[in-house]
Amino acid sequence: MRHFDLCVIGSGSGNSVVDEEMDDWSVAMVEAGTFGGTCLNVGCIPTKMYVYPADLASSPAGAKALGVDLDLVDVRWPDIRDRIFGRIDTISSGGRDWRASRPNMTLYEQWGRFVGDHELALAARAGRPATTITADRFVLANGSRAVVPPFPGLETVPHVTSDTVMRLPSLPRSIVIVGGGYIAAEFAHVFSSFGVRVSVVARTPTLLPREDAQVAQRFTELLRRKVEVRTSSDVQHVGPRASGDGVRLSACSDAGTEFHVEGDLLLVATGRVPNADTLDLATTGVEVDDDGRVVVDAQQRTAAAGVFALGDVSSKYQLKHVANHEARVVRHNLLHPDAMVSSDHRYVPHAVFSDPQVAAVGLTEEQAKEQGLDYAVGVRDYGSTAYGWAMGDEDHFVKVVADRRTGLLLGAHLIGPQASSLVQPLVQAMSFGVPAHDVARGQYWIHPAMAEVVENALLALPRPEGSLDV
Repeated sequence: MRHFDLCVIGSGSGNSVVDEEMDDWSVAMVEAGTFGGTCLNVGCIPTKMYVYPADLASSPAGAKALGVDLDLVDVRWPDIRDRIFGRIDTISSGGRDWRASRPNMTLYEQWGRFVGDHELALAARAGRPATTITADRFVLANGSRAVVPPFPGLETVPHVTSDTVMRLPSLPRSIVIVGGGYIAAEFAHVFSSFGVRVSVVARTPTLLPREDAQVAQRFTELLRRKVEVRTSSDVQHVGPRASGDGVRLSACSDAGTEFHVEGDLLLVATGRVPNADTLDLATTGVEVDDDGRVVVDAQQRTAAAGVFALGDVSSKYQLKHVANHEARVVRHNLLHPDAMVSSDHRYVPHAVFSDPQVAAVGLTEEQAKEQGLDYAVGVRDYGSTAYGWAMGDEDHFVKVVADRRTGLLLGAHLIGPQASSLVQPLVQAMSFGVPAHDVARGQYWIHPAMAEVVENALLALPRPEGSLDV
């Protein structure tokens, strides 16, 4: 039985835990899937590499209203797909080879589960014999996986998840997407922009139900202009179409109305679950909560001494930038056990790269109200700015929520072009404790740039006594 100073399970953000300061440590890395984790291989990066050409493909519709007539001639799906994975697969394999070549690193490309305190059994796989290893310290970073609900008849129809949909051999003519979150929203944009007929079926009253209600409602309205959207609906059964191929989905709305949608392919986009259940963690004293996530403290420590966790396996956010932050905290705490630092999850932003984009940080208005806070709201449309006029924008807005007494931001919610970038100064304001009016008046805002809509939303808030007004 081989013993290590450190064992890292998962090669996504867990891969960045190990650096040159650990060159004198013996390290095991356990990765049975594709090296590099979810974000690199099936998540953030390839999806955005699809979103960008989808944005280009959808541009003729917006250009026409501005007097520019464009035509979408063709979408070469194999070329788009191969460009994406020609780059990503090379990065993944290169990262794997580099880690495997490190003199202090042993890479185990095998499935592992705990069989005792700090003792991990690795199953035989692809010519690699079964073995058992131990380590003084463990980092659990084995991520999450796509949820596939047990819809009756699912096994009889062609279906994919976000883990597999991006490598399709060709574009389907039509696709049915089940789900109402960011995965469904992004792929609805991608496929509809590429000329695929898209139907979305969601259980919730709006798409993106975790967003501010005003944003979620507007997003649902706007997506309905491009695709068929059925909300407040539960899937009853799926099966082949009458023609024998494709899929026919039967669902029922909250009002009791039964309906059917058909397509060449079914995309199940109903979320992701942590992979904590694959590790038999109880045998090593690690606690898991009711949602299946590893329980960690502010220093990313689990209930078991010397065992840390980070990323999707323990975090409610399921965001790469959160996992990277937690990896930095874990690395520091492994190297400096007597001077540990804590993760900072106060102001975690997120974005949805659909059409339109959505971005947010902090509390929604509904959450501020539920918490009984004395808050104010400022809202400004993109079209209220010079750049918004240039775009002819009539649909998008920025919404900020602030403490009425102090002027400090409680939350920010954006829907529209480049929302994922425009949210950043609001994240900064919250992180550094700068009141909204000081952010608006304490710096120059380039005119006429899109960022002026953020300035205007901040100025729409009531001004607390003593704030800047010059």
